[in-house]
Amino acid sequence: MAATEIVGRAVMLESEAFRRVMHSDLTIRLLAREDLPQVLQIERQSYSHPWAEAVFRDCFRENYRLWAACQGDVLVGYAVVAYMFDEAHLLNLCIHPDRQGQGFGRQLLRHLLGEAGRENLWQTILEVRLSNKAAHQLYLAEGFAEIGRRPRYYPAADGREDARVMAFRFA
Repeated sequence: MAATEIVGRAVMLESEAFRRVMHSDLTIRLLAREDLPQVLQIERQSYSHPWAEAVFRDCFRENYRLWAACQGDVLVGYAVVAYMFDEAHLLNLCIHPDRQGQGFGRQLLRHLLGEAGRENLWQTILEVRLSNKAAHQLYLAEGFAEIGRRPRYYPAADGREDARVMAFRFA
């Protein structure tokens, strides 16, 4: 077991949010096209510049993995991951604003990392807004490292915002 995995598990076990998730009825399953109305609702409530429905529809391809996080019968979050050659690219991970801070994002992230590892990919990469401190801290805590920046990557109210590029390496 790698040192980062041991540290990550120690932090995970101490996390109150993680304990709540483990005692909740959160399940993770494949996202279905029928989930798109709920996905779009969450997307629009969560982002100033949400993805269009056509973007989500275009992600239902063989080299993508779309995950749904559900509490009971209610969709509370989702993730969209593109598989390209030997790496996964996390394109979108979103939890409903009313459910944020409860560990659901962490659980969904761990699930998609586990699936990518099982498929023998060597890393998962992502971009995150510089202003998204909570997501940045989550990714650091889960073993991601910043590997670069993409200037003016995201649309923003006052122009464009830079992105941190982060990677989780499985080896």
